[in-house]
Amino acid sequence: MRAIVLDRPGSFRVAEVPDPAPGEGQIVVRVDACGICGTDIHIMDGEFPPTPYPITPGHEFAGTVVAVAGDVRMNLPVGAKVAVDPSLYCGYCRRCRSGRDNLCENWAAIGDTVSGAFAEYVAVPAVNAHLLPGDIDGQLGAMVEPLACAVHGLRRLGPLFGDSAVLTGAGTMGLLLLQLLVHSGAGPVTVVDRVPDRLEVASKLGAARVAASLDELTDERFEIAVDATGVPAVVDGVAGLLDRGGRLLVFGVTPAEATMSLSPFRIYNDEITVTGSMAILRSFAPAVELIGSGAIDPRPLLSAPLPLDQFGEALHRVRTGQGIKWHIRPSGLALKD
Repeated sequence: MRAIVLDRPGSFRVAEVPDPAPGEGQIVVRVDACGICGTDIHIMDGEFPPTPYPITPGHEFAGTVVAVAGDVRMNLPVGAKVAVDPSLYCGYCRRCRSGRDNLCENWAAIGDTVSGAFAEYVAVPAVNAHLLPGDIDGQLGAMVEPLACAVHGLRRLGPLFGDSAVLTGAGTMGLLLLQLLVHSGAGPVTVVDRVPDRLEVASKLGAARVAASLDELTDERFEIAVDATGVPAVVDGVAGLLDRGGRLLVFGVTPAEATMSLSPFRIYNDEITVTGSMAILRSFAPAVELIGSGAIDPRPLLSAPLPLDQFGEALHRVRTGQGIKWHIRPSGLALKD
C-alpha cells in the first residue's frame, strides 16, 4: 500500500509500505478520509515530543472495515463504516484508574506515537472503532475526532444555558465549539477572528455577532470565554472580557512556556473559573451521535479532499490559512476545488 512516511522533521515521502494485517484485538480499516490538524503540523516540524521517527502521521480519520482479527467480539463486520478514536490509553496508571484516561501517564495515540492514517490502510484496536450511520461519508466521519475533543471541552465548562459567550478563533475547532455552544443553549455567542471568510461561516453557524478584533469588544463583558487560537495574547485579552463569576476555557494549544497575566485577585474576588481541555475523554460516541443526528454540521468547514500525492500541497494550504478544513483521501482521486 501507499502511505506518507515522515522520516524526520521536515522530510516526508509517499512510500510503498507493507499492507497491515490485524493483530490480536485489531481490525484493518481502508482509510476514506484523514484530516490535517495543528498536531500534524507540530509533528511535521518536530515540535511534538512524544512522536518517534520515522512515522506515518494522521489521527483524524474514518473508513471501511476490510479485515477483522478472529478474537474480535464487537459488531464490526467487513464493509462497515467506522470512525476511529486514536487514543491509546494504558488503562493501569493512576490517572486511567481514576477515570482521567486523557491524562494517561503512558499516553499514546494512533498517528502521533504509532503509525496512523495518512495511508491507504491502517490497523487499529477494534475497541477504538465506532460504527457510523449509513449516510455519513468519509469526510464527515473524519470530523468525529475533532468534534469529540470539542465535546470534552464543553463538558469541562459545565452548564451553559443562557450564558453570553465570546469565542476567539474561527478555524475548525472554533467553529465546532461555536456549534456546540449554540446547541447547548449558550447565547448570544460572539465570535472573533481576523479572517472575514471564517467570520461569514461563523454567522451562518449561529454566531449572533462577529468581530475582527478583541478591541471591538473592550467595553463588553461575557459570562463565558473560549479561546480556540492558542495565542497567549489572545487568551489574555479574552480573559479580560469576563464578567464577575465568568468561566474561561483554554482550548487552543499555546507554547508550553507561555504565561498569562490574569490577576489572582480577580480570580478570587470575581470568582473567575479557568479550565483547560485535553483531547478526548469518553466523548467520541456522543460526537458520532451529534453528527449523525445533524445537530452539528461540519460540512460548511470542508474543502474537497486531496489525494495522497498532494499531501505537501494540503500542508501548504493549512499553513497559509486557505480554507478551513483539509482532508486527504488516500485511496481516491481529488475532487475539483
